[in-house]
Amino acid sequence: MKIYGDTNSGNCLKVKWVCDHLALPYDWVSVDTLKGETRTTEFLKLNGAGQVPIVVFDDGRVLAQSNAIIRYLARGSDLIPADGFAAAKMDEWLFWEQYSHEPYIAVCRFQMVYLGKPASDLDPDKIKRGYFALARMEHQLAATPFLVGDAFTLADVALLAYTRVAHEGGFHLDGYGSLRRWISEAERYLGLPPARAA
Repeated sequence: MKIYGDTNSGNCLKVKWVCDHLALPYDWVSVDTLKGETRTTEFLKLNGAGQVPIVVFDDGRVLAQSNAIIRYLARGSDLIPADGFAAAKMDEWLFWEQYSHEPYIAVCRFQMVYLGKPASDLDPDKIKRGYFALARMEHQLAATPFLVGDAFTLADVALLAYTRVAHEGGFHLDGYGSLRRWISEAERYLGLPPARAA
């Protein structure tokens, strides 16, 4: 299969990390979103939404949306709980990540890292909502080692992608001890170099 992605995107890295963890063979096709490469006629034929990541399977089928991709790739693996309710709790975090976390943490990071905005120019509402998301994670991770209890799941993969670089978007994690512990453990689980000081 081919993964079309931009390594600057946490959504794309999720897919890469799952493939690497599960030893799934793939070819990485680099797509530079900042250069408009998701808006070309060729790319739009693969994904009319003009977004990465996408996976093109050997039989020609195409799958988009990072959490749908990792959910499909990880079926039958240790990244998806065998218990039905635990799997549903994992999905709960996956949906929450795209609606209540990524739009704030990732967007602030994009504006600072790629658009060069100072933290003082960020939308205060996005900052507030970003900290609310981090606080929710901190609350859960103070109670359980990982987001769905004792086992590392796709929920941890999905939320690690942008949480580990939240400081690049102006979010300070000094008061989030459980969250920082989880970041370090999740990075080790996936064999990633640390993105921030513990």
